[in-house]
Amino acid sequence: MPTLKSQYAKARKVLPGGVNSSVRLNRALGVPFYVARARGSRVWSIEGREFIDLCCAHGAGLLGHAHPAIERALRKAMALGYANSFETEYHEELARKLCACIPCADRIRFCSSGSEATLHLIRACRAFTGRDKIIRVEGHFHGYHELIYIGGHPPPVAFGQNRVHPYLESPGIPAAFADFLIPVPFNDVAALTRAIADHGHEAAMVIMEPINYNSGGIMPQPGYLEAVRKLTRDAGIVLFFDEIQSAFKKSPGGAQGDFGVTPDVCTIGKAIGGGLPLSAFCGRAEIMDLFQPVGPVQHSGTFNAHLIPVLAGLAFLEEATKPRFYSHLRKLEGAFHSGVDQIIKTGDLGMIVPHHGARFNILLGRKTPALRYEDTFCHDKGLMLKIIKGCYDRGVYFHDYGGGPAHHGFSVQHTVQDIARVLDVLAEVLGKLKGRLR
Repeated sequence: MPTLKSQYAKARKVLPGGVNSSVRLNRALGVPFYVARARGSRVWSIEGREFIDLCCAHGAGLLGHAHPAIERALRKAMALGYANSFETEYHEELARKLCACIPCADRIRFCSSGSEATLHLIRACRAFTGRDKIIRVEGHFHGYHELIYIGGHPPPVAFGQNRVHPYLESPGIPAAFADFLIPVPFNDVAALTRAIADHGHEAAMVIMEPINYNSGGIMPQPGYLEAVRKLTRDAGIVLFFDEIQSAFKKSPGGAQGDFGVTPDVCTIGKAIGGGLPLSAFCGRAEIMDLFQPVGPVQHSGTFNAHLIPVLAGLAFLEEATKPRFYSHLRKLEGAFHSGVDQIIKTGDLGMIVPHHGARFNILLGRKTPALRYEDTFCHDKGLMLKIIKGCYDRGVYFHDYGGGPAHHGFSVQHTVQDIARVLDVLAEVLGKLKGRLR
């Protein structure tokens, strides 16, 4: 039987770093987590160990693993011959049903990844406004392409200059691209007001996660999203909600439905493919109809809306619109957070666990909610890796994102018993580390 270490040694000979995505090296383990199979709420490693999965495909696995509805969709795709690069009746059906769910969606286009979705929609927003600059919010994540992988997550040492010289988040991005980015803090109406006053004439959009799952789970403060909506509308700037992560986590309408604030456009993804690669961008008809063949903006691709994930998306929507779906997720959410809050209170631990729907964060070093990105700099990455390793040793899998205050979650196939086991493990692991959690 191979081990994680032996498989990693083999993989490193043919894959850069032994992985196909940078964050798949789990630093808490020192190797990637190699999975042999997965079903329901469980994953099994190639070493034969069983784990309760709290990664859930980084939010894409809201249905859990090998859900029967997705298995039926895959069999249907096989019977239809996969039909790649054609339109089918199923594409229209999925588009129509999603437009009925998402408040801002008059029109929708499909692609495979969230990075693709933001790339193409940014282009349409620029074409619609005739402007080039992007007002973006610090701590929010919108993909790995050069248009937006700038100014989002500067390290503390570079943070002080980020609003003057936006931080390039990877080598290989031309410095000139930073000239198009205007970073602003989250939950700060005054800062956004100043940015629009200074740059509104050249800014095509304000792009943001309505819930900042990617930096500590920071929630919008009451009235903030409403103020952003008014400021952008008054300035003729497109309001762009990136809901790749937040879509369907708490309701079919996404965060825009949960908070009652409708953007002009949005991206959705992860969960909508039922575990298969499917993302989408959608919005007002006058913006979306800029895409060819009705308008001049290019968006094409051989694998856009491949039949397999489209059928899986229909299966996901059928499940997500059943009454029991969100009532069960709410039950799990309530059980987990009442339990973890009690663990924190009893131990007087310096940590918070922000959440919205089926996704949550763990932020160490705070006892009060964070309001903006720099409020997460207190997080102890080394200690987080110890927590992840302690849970791993006890059969609960949390993924490592470099030890940062990143997101975790559960699926509709998790049970109350699963949650109880996770809480027992967390209580034991956090108890052993209590002296460092102050």
